[in-house]
Amino acid sequence: MSEDNLPQDFSFKLFATDGHARAGEITTAHGTIQTPAFMPVGTAATVKAMMVEHVYATGAEILLGNTYHLMLRPTAERIHTFGGLHKFMNWPHPILTDSGGFQVMSLAKLRKITEEGVKFQSHIDGSTHMLTPERSMEIQALLNSDIQMAFDECTPFPCEKTEAESSMELSMRWAVRSKNAFSGGPGQAIFGIVQGSVHEDLRARSIKALVDIDFPGLAIGGLAVGEGQEEMLRVLDFTVPLMPHDRPRYLMGVGTPEDLLLSCLRGVDMFDCVMPTRSGRHGQAFTRYGKINLSNARFADDATPLDPQSTCPAANSYSRAYYHHLFKSKEILGAMLLSWANIHYYQDLMRGVRDAIKAGTFDDFATETRENWKRGLDR
Repeated sequence: MSEDNLPQDFSFKLFATDGHARAGEITTAHGTIQTPAFMPVGTAATVKAMMVEHVYATGAEILLGNTYHLMLRPTAERIHTFGGLHKFMNWPHPILTDSGGFQVMSLAKLRKITEEGVKFQSHIDGSTHMLTPERSMEIQALLNSDIQMAFDECTPFPCEKTEAESSMELSMRWAVRSKNAFSGGPGQAIFGIVQGSVHEDLRARSIKALVDIDFPGLAIGGLAVGEGQEEMLRVLDFTVPLMPHDRPRYLMGVGTPEDLLLSCLRGVDMFDCVMPTRSGRHGQAFTRYGKINLSNARFADDATPLDPQSTCPAANSYSRAYYHHLFKSKEILGAMLLSWANIHYYQDLMRGVRDAIKAGTFDDFATETRENWKRGLDR
């Protein structure tokens, strides 16, 4: 896409609804994204074990990049000299960058949180860094991502309500500073992040604060941190209806195919998770028949393709026996092929969700999909 053809405005349009589920389109500086959308995670300017051409061929229209990892190595300043993250990693399509807050809390060796921001030691070499709302937005601007996330503190689970309240209020103050520091151009946007742990009143206060700041999109943070699916869905049940109807809703760090399906039923538009690639590197496949552990001895003589109905070459052209051999032999090709097949399945699922919403048949689609997962290989 040439610079002359870049869209001039970030926008979100809804095309159809079916119950609470929504099908729409996000327009950004580097292209459009059909929603509901799953974003493969490109942590360090790469979707692990995959070429970006293969990622795009699965149907993925947007990737996620990690501010924390990229600020440490190779540094945002270095990426900027190459023309930004899109050019650096040869991905000319939309990119969303997180703020770095979650990784600071979960990965940094030592950290100290103050009103100013978070001082921490790198998990790579122990060097000391300071990440503030302003510095997070500066890094994301250097990366030139299409959607940039406000800097926040991700509340751990479990935690006392007083701790969750204090953390949420700090994140809302940081959200104001992030919005003020955002320097995005045409087709770029900053999203706010809803916090408040599992407490309905705190989530409601957080949403009101973010709406008042006037973010063009909102994310739901602080879930998929150990609370379990039932509790996550309970929080979504009271959180999503409070979020603006005319703006994208992004559930951060989620999840399994079932998590995605059940969250779409509740009106979520965007997802990201390392699960398809992480599982792919460890021999676990996600398919229309549910999860398959290809290291299991039962597949050693199975000549059936991973999924003969899939349009993905990694799923329809290689036998389960071959996958079993690759993982038993610790061959790199196993991780490459299975990551490809898993991401393709996630994109197939999202395509099916979008089509069903537009056709008004999402409940039937969801029921059939879950029945297939439960039925498994012995269908």
